[in-house]
Amino acid sequence: MKLLSIAVPCYNSSAYMRQCIDSLLPGGEDVEIIIINDGSSDNTLDIAQEYKTQFPTIIKVIDKENGGHGSGVNTGIEQATGLYFKVVDSDDWVNQSAYIQILDKLKDLLKEGNSIDMFISNFVYEKEGEKRKKVMKYHHALPQDKIFTWKDVHHFRVGQYMLMHSVIYRTELLRECGLKLPEHTFYVDNIFVFNPLPFVKNMYYLDVNFYRYYIGRADQSVNEQIMIGRIDQQIMVNKLMVDYYVSEKSRILTNGKVKKYMCNYLDIITTVSSVLLIRSELPENLEKKKELWNYIKTKDKWLWMRLRSGLLGNAMNLPGKIGRKITVDGYKICQKVFHFN
Repeated sequence: MKLLSIAVPCYNSSAYMRQCIDSLLPGGEDVEIIIINDGSSDNTLDIAQEYKTQFPTIIKVIDKENGGHGSGVNTGIEQATGLYFKVVDSDDWVNQSAYIQILDKLKDLLKEGNSIDMFISNFVYEKEGEKRKKVMKYHHALPQDKIFTWKDVHHFRVGQYMLMHSVIYRTELLRECGLKLPEHTFYVDNIFVFNPLPFVKNMYYLDVNFYRYYIGRADQSVNEQIMIGRIDQQIMVNKLMVDYYVSEKSRILTNGKVKKYMCNYLDIITTVSSVLLIRSELPENLEKKKELWNYIKTKDKWLWMRLRSGLLGNAMNLPGKIGRKITVDGYKICQKVFHFN
């Protein structure tokens, strides 16, 4: 069995996937790199097969019909043979020294007889045109150099939350919790991180800047105008996360720290949805914002009240010019804090 399975979903990724894969190869025989060609129309598959020929014991290639990023991740989970599972997007890459430190730590934990559910590290926003890179660190919120549980987790700062780039999950945990991401849908990486959380019992945090998250391509899914154009998908993901929270409430409520963290995560996602709907300045999107909040209220009134009193909840629902001004100011804060576009 491999130590770590790394899924690399690819769709027309030929222009940049080599940098990603080359950064993962130093893991050697401890890892399997699962390149999932998601129905590309360029030579992505050829490049993937080239790597498989050169590194047959490390590279696995899956060629499938187009199903979107979530479908690629689902396929990676299905095909993974590693004890742990990581997703690395094809336009991102990892830092080699941090990578080796993570693999060494995972091996050390296993030698000590410890199998953890979630491994966390830092990630860096590699935003095009910015010399100073924002690093998402967790050393104020998470204990270091030891295995810990939710009761040991401290307060997360505003905007300090774990993205797909931060986490490595135990592979069987993803299967046990029944994780299945929607197909043909963007922004499902939030579901990938969110849904397994109630099943996570123990964790380990290594304070290294591992994942390099690239932002800057005009066609990237986190580009503001593209997010607005795909707002229905953002709303769908938002609602699915609310649905999951409600469906797993009995499990979540047994641990106050899990409940608090998942509520904060929903606060961030709902804030982003609301801000984008308002920024579009389309009357039909303002109606969608009202419908989203009504949906949350119908699903769980306590959660609705919690989100209304959250990051920008009350401001998002103020009418008229004052409300719009506060919203725009809040949006600028969101851009700086969340770096979502």
